Amino acid sequence: MKLGLLYSRIRKDEKLLLSELRERGHEVVKIDVRKQRFDLDGTTAEVADCDLVLDRCLATSRSLYATRFLAAYGVPVINAPETAAVCADKVKNSLALENAGVPTPATTVAFTKEAAMEAIEDFGYPCVIKPVVGSWGRLMAKIDSETAAEAILEHKATLGHYEHKVFYVQEYVDKPGRDIRVLACDGEPVAAMTRSSDHWLTNAAKGGETADFALDEEAKDLVATASDAVGGGLLGVDLMETADGEYTVHEVNHTVEFKALNEASAVDVPAAVVDWLELKAEVADEAVMTA
Repeated sequence: MKLGLLYSRIRKDEKLLLSELRERGHEVVKIDVRKQRFDLDGTTAEVADCDLVLDRCLATSRSLYATRFLAAYGVPVINAPETAAVCADKVKNSLALENAGVPTPATTVAFTKEAAMEAIEDFGYPCVIKPVVGSWGRLMAKIDSETAAEAILEHKATLGHYEHKVFYVQEYVDKPGRDIRVLACDGEPVAAMTRSSDHWLTNAAKGGETADFALDEEAKDLVATASDAVGGGLLGVDLMETADGEYTVHEVNHTVEFKALNEASAVDVPAAVVDWLELKAEVADEAVMTA
């Protein structure tokens, strides 16, 4: 298999994948998107002979546009730009989960401070406000009072980018001090872990403690449905346990990090991912031969 790897920085996650790919004798073309140009009819990136291209771009904007160009050239890319577009936007993410019947936190979007304040008051305190695009728990806020709400909304309204004028307000889920991250390949769970913290944000990137987690059948079904809802691929599905013992899926991630999961789980995560990539490359090759 000849695999192209889109990246802007090689993190531990990419190093794990590269090591596994090379141990199996696969050829890897590393493509630093910062050094490439993408024209309407072609690119400087060496992708023409790749069986598959894997998007591991750190920046969402680069991920969205680079994968869109590659798909337009007919290059098989993971994840598909349609999947990336849904996962990168929390509004699209929430709508996809809701439309697929996946339990997800109640969410309201408003476009002015006044309408957002009404939404916050309808939810009651605490509730949560998030940027529509973002990761690692950045710029998320748990709102505990009217005073805090007014300050946060005023702050967001003064930020320059139009995305900050989209107020994404969500119910606060009283989870048991942890959430669950599942790495899945086309809806099939590879491994899962809990991320625990005394802080309301439990992301591993925020210092949450990780531990292996055994999924029950209900969680596995939700992961499969959530994956299908956003278009499938190599995904990170994030679940929370509610006070009544049910699960809710708060988002699906398209350029999922897995170094913490690999350390927490007994599963060899990069090996499992490469197993799946080999299957996807075979399917892509068969599609080319029958075209």
